[in-house]
Amino acid sequence: MGEARGGCCPPMYMFRSEPMQLVQLIVPIESAHVTASYVGDVGLLQFKDLNAEKSPFQRTYAAQIKKCGEMARKLRFFKEQMLKAGFCSKKSTAQVDINLDDLEVKLGELEAELVEINANGEKLQRAYNELVEYKLVLEKAGEFFHTALSSATEQQMEYESSQTHEESLDTPLLLDQEMSTDSSKQVKLGFITGLVPREKSMAFEKIIFRATRGNVFIRQVVVEDPVTDPVTGEKIEKNVFVVFYSGERAKNKILKICEAFGANRYPFSEDLGKQAQMITEVSGRLSELKATIDIGLLQRNNLLQTIGDHFEQWDILVRKEKSIYHTLNMLSLDVTKKCLVGEGWSPVFATKQIQDALQRAAFDSNSQVGAIFQVLQTKELPPTYFRTNKFTSPFQEIVDAYGVAKYQEANPTVYTIVTFPFLFAVMFGDWGHGLCLLFATLFLIARERRYSSQKLGDIMEMMFGGRYCILMMALFSIYTGLIYNEFFSVPFELFGPSAYACRDLSCIDATTVGLIKVLPTYPFGVDPAWHGTRSELPFLNSLKMKMSILLGVAQMNLGIILSYCNAKFFRNRLNVWFQFVPQMIFLNSLFGYLSILILAKWCTGSQADLYHVMIYMFLSPTDDLGENQLFAGQKTLQLVLLLLALVAVPWMLLPKPFLLKKQHQDRLRGHSYTPLQDTEDDTFRLESNHDSHGHEEFEFSEVFVHQLIHTIEFVLGSVSNTASYLRLWALSLAHSELSSVFYDKLLLLAWGYNNIIILVVGILIFICATVGVLLVMETLSAFLHALRLHWVEFQNKFYEGDGYKFYPFSFTLLDDEDE
Repeated sequence: MGEARGGCCPPMYMFRSEPMQLVQLIVPIESAHVTASYVGDVGLLQFKDLNAEKSPFQRTYAAQIKKCGEMARKLRFFKEQMLKAGFCSKKSTAQVDINLDDLEVKLGELEAELVEINANGEKLQRAYNELVEYKLVLEKAGEFFHTALSSATEQQMEYESSQTHEESLDTPLLLDQEMSTDSSKQVKLGFITGLVPREKSMAFEKIIFRATRGNVFIRQVVVEDPVTDPVTGEKIEKNVFVVFYSGERAKNKILKICEAFGANRYPFSEDLGKQAQMITEVSGRLSELKATIDIGLLQRNNLLQTIGDHFEQWDILVRKEKSIYHTLNMLSLDVTKKCLVGEGWSPVFATKQIQDALQRAAFDSNSQVGAIFQVLQTKELPPTYFRTNKFTSPFQEIVDAYGVAKYQEANPTVYTIVTFPFLFAVMFGDWGHGLCLLFATLFLIARERRYSSQKLGDIMEMMFGGRYCILMMALFSIYTGLIYNEFFSVPFELFGPSAYACRDLSCIDATTVGLIKVLPTYPFGVDPAWHGTRSELPFLNSLKMKMSILLGVAQMNLGIILSYCNAKFFRNRLNVWFQFVPQMIFLNSLFGYLSILILAKWCTGSQADLYHVMIYMFLSPTDDLGENQLFAGQKTLQLVLLLLALVAVPWMLLPKPFLLKKQHQDRLRGHSYTPLQDTEDDTFRLESNHDSHGHEEFEFSEVFVHQLIHTIEFVLGSVSNTASYLRLWALSLAHSELSSVFYDKLLLLAWGYNNIIILVVGILIFICATVGVLLVMETLSAFLHALRLHWVEFQNKFYEGDGYKFYPFSFTLLDDEDE
């Protein structure tokens, strides 16, 4: 089951997933906790849930998980309070010498103390804010009353002075009568003072005026600085108001309006002496409250500092305990209720480590009986586990994003490590841009230790996680950039002088005039003389288009070869003879032949039209090739290849379903005992259902339709996938032309003005355009296209990707879990 079953390929690191085994643990209850803890330290055992039919509250350790959840809640509360106060928890690797029960008591005490300090602080702060508002009311309203009193005194003095003069004709006849009216019959006005939010002040005034039918006098004074509201604790701009009214009915209306508008009311005395006394008292109380609040904050900060010193240790302990009890809940309780029985998957190489952990757990827990470890036999599909490191991990994640490999099928990551950055570089080829990527990646690698312990943003974390993938992309971009001879679209004679020169002296400045070859061929890459000439674009188009086809055909052949490796490894002869062989024949009869023609044309320098050759290979296979013939016997070879391609289609379609049907019938008669599951083919998945008698169901129509779809997909996919690789040519051309446009229209144009300001502006725009478009957008575009070529064109030839990942119980994964 978990052992390798032969194959054509020698054992290779990461080429196939680790051999897995289903193991059973029988653990005494007294040592179950220690055993789970030690197994979690090993981190190579994935437990199966043997209590899936039970709800979380019916499981054995539901109470312990609830207790851990409560402690986790308290720790989250502490973390929120520390973040608000600006404290950071200290990272510590020291072991915590405290058990879970003591920690529960300690966390409860700390939470109660912190909650009490917070409650007292909030009360004091609210009282302080109320006194601040009260002081503002006393000051602002006091100014209003003082001004009104001064104005009344002046009017009284003017009236008394007017009485000493003779009465004039203008003096009202009833003035003496009005002034001598009984003071008990004068109207007594009441007033209300307080603060109202400034944004509501106009509406506040209008509502009061309408509600009292204008029988009020309102005065508002603006408070210059924002005031902390006692209720919400937010800083709000407010106005001090004084409302004069007459009668209890008007007073009740005003009080209700104040409540509706959130206006805070404060008592106020008309007596100036009492006002001064109240201001003095309020100022003294403010000083006392301020000192008390400062002492409370100091006590709170000291408590949070104490919590912060041990927070990381407590948090790790609680999360470990919670994960341990979650794992123990997946184990079933023995009928004697003295043992826990668990099952799980582990790599074969981890057997010794797990057994050592079980022995240590039995010894440390003083258990009289040790845990029993045994391997079970099963036909269940094991999980997929690849051992990766920080270099191979991003490439494995790229493959897993398409689908997790089926148990022990060929892993595309082995080849993706090279082919993915290379295909990216074919589209991104510029060694100047490659150097920019390289320096950015080296910066991330140099700060690797620092960034790995920090919480990064989503984009930064993604870039940091794929730093070695970007490093490979940068190195391959430099390589292909040297082949294209482009440094920000500028060619350099790095490997020697150009092989071409002008025909005469008159063409020195004219870049569109034909050149002649005067020196040996440029040793590496594209000759710099091609850049800027009239034939540059046709030459590079032809080169890159044909190169894209060669790379595509090579990678698709690699995919088909890997399907052969899978078929041999799983001992599936049907897939070898009726999938691998006809697929290789069909693909190479058409596009393998096209690749040979491309290489022959490059080697011979022939002027043959390959479009014409391939089109008329199908339309008129018996016609003479004429000037398009590249070698002797080409016409006969084309006829043979065309016939083989036509034969390969029914070869893929017809034999396999009938042979599967025959195998099934032989098994039912007892003539063959070969289990169909060993073939590991998609078509056998249809036979996995069993009836009540143990016989396997076989629907020939379903198998035939499945094979028909598979055949049509491959035949049409061979054409479309080959055409899809032309994106390598298209994106490479687009990248080169964009780079050339930015260089010519920004940098050279600014240089031509002979003005330092224009030059600086041109350089800045060139840098921004290069970084924003070529180093960000083009990088992302080339990355996505390379991803598509691997997922669709390469992996669909052999990769099923219908497995499931190996998720072991491991304490090292606790940091990745979200609480």
